[in-house]
Amino acid sequence: MERIEAIQKISSELTNELVICNIGFPSRELFHVKDSSTHFYMLGSMGLASSIGLGLAISTSKKVIVFDGDGSVLMNLGSLVTIFNQNPKNLILIVLDNECYGSTGSQCTYASTVDLGKVAKAIGFKTIFFFKNNTEMNLEEVLKSEGPIFVHFKVKKGNANVPVIPMEPVEIRDRFVDEIKNQE
Repeated sequence: MERIEAIQKISSELTNELVICNIGFPSRELFHVKDSSTHFYMLGSMGLASSIGLGLAISTSKKVIVFDGDGSVLMNLGSLVTIFNQNPKNLILIVLDNECYGSTGSQCTYASTVDLGKVAKAIGFKTIFFFKNNTEMNLEEVLKSEGPIFVHFKVKKGNANVPVIPMEPVEIRDRFVDEIKNQE
């Protein structure tokens, strides 16, 4: 399954959850399939989607979804330890694992030899889901589960041919912050 198909399937089942999306092509793909003021598209800070999602989850009772990549998770593994110890019940970390740094030229990561779901389990995550295609995926079960939740979703290498997000970083930030304030 292509990453954009996974993003499309997952985002089609989301309603008003707050979403933090990893930098580069994943953000572009999410914007292309389903833009929303509840989405925060990262344009920089590789590896920090999970950290931003954790901070957001701690500050709100709303469900927080993080779309992250295997390269970013491997770049910031300490974030998994912090998420486990902070134990936010409303955080779902979805790792779209294509075994490469898709936004920087598709260089291989070690996700081909290291099972990220097993890493999450070893850290202490109690709720872990693994999917390889969208017919296996049951997001309803994921959304009903108590967090923190680790979702390991294997996808194919490659990026969708989608345009850049036609918003300035400040616009993305301000729209997202306004959405959070309006929901409180």
